[in-house]
Amino acid sequence: MSAEKRNALGKGLSALLNDSEDVLPYKKPGNNNTASANISSNAEVHGLGSVNDIKISEIQVNPFQPRTDFDEQALSDLSASIKLQGLIQPITVRRVSAHQFQLISGERRLRASKLAGLTHVPAYVRTANDQQMLEMALIENIQREDLNAIEVALSFQRMLEELGLKQEELGERVSKNRSTVTNYLRLLKLPPTIQASIRDGGISMGHARALITVDDPTQQLYIHKYIIQQGLSVRKVEEMVRDLQKSRTKKEGKQPEPISFQLQKIQDDLASKFSTQVKLKLGNQGKGSIEIPFLSEDDLARILEMLDW
Repeated sequence: MSAEKRNALGKGLSALLNDSEDVLPYKKPGNNNTASANISSNAEVHGLGSVNDIKISEIQVNPFQPRTDFDEQALSDLSASIKLQGLIQPITVRRVSAHQFQLISGERRLRASKLAGLTHVPAYVRTANDQQMLEMALIENIQREDLNAIEVALSFQRMLEELGLKQEELGERVSKNRSTVTNYLRLLKLPPTIQASIRDGGISMGHARALITVDDPTQQLYIHKYIIQQGLSVRKVEEMVRDLQKSRTKKEGKQPEPISFQLQKIQDDLASKFSTQVKLKLGNQGKGSIEIPFLSEDDLARILEMLDW
């Protein structure tokens, strides 16, 4: 990321936070007695630009936090660092009552501090309404944390729905162009199994973007399964999808006659069984055919094995 972009992001977040330019440095307390003396009552928090020692027990988790998955090993490593060096980067909170604060950003740091046995953490105290809370939490996480693609997509969706933003406005908020925002949002239209795979690192964003171009969810699920089994590269999946689309284009002619509900149910059941888009073609006098397409020789072998061929 260029210095110019970092500055732009920092300026945007600072504007949201309404932060003061004169931020006082955080001084790590000495022994327990000194710490007790230095830690002012949380009812007497210093100015918005200063760093305050806040009791962890008085900090509520941010209900707008978009991150749902925290790497336990990473938390453990951060906790060990905090035990040795203290918490270097303050968290950000807002006051909700005299002795109660709500986390705006820094949940990972707060969790690690708890693991390290800290009772107080350095924090910036802000004033923010719920909309600002949500926006600050989302932007802070999207820009600073390595969210998985589904978490990013969900964060974008929340900003659109709960903040009433348009995609162009959202892109400006998070410093991404509209096409990037759209690609993330389209991930949420994939079947839940594939979304979970993206979230858990089973497939990459590149794989997912190729799957999005496949209209049929059944085909999406099969290709996804094939990606996992064969360890396919993004380029290989893109080629497979292009071949599939070309094949369908060649077969397109006049639209087939609609089939009955009973036959549609059979067709759907067969498609589910073979993990591919099975077609029933009904002719005259009750005659017809069953078409089971395959994507590769390995796919054909899989179908033949299911047929005990």
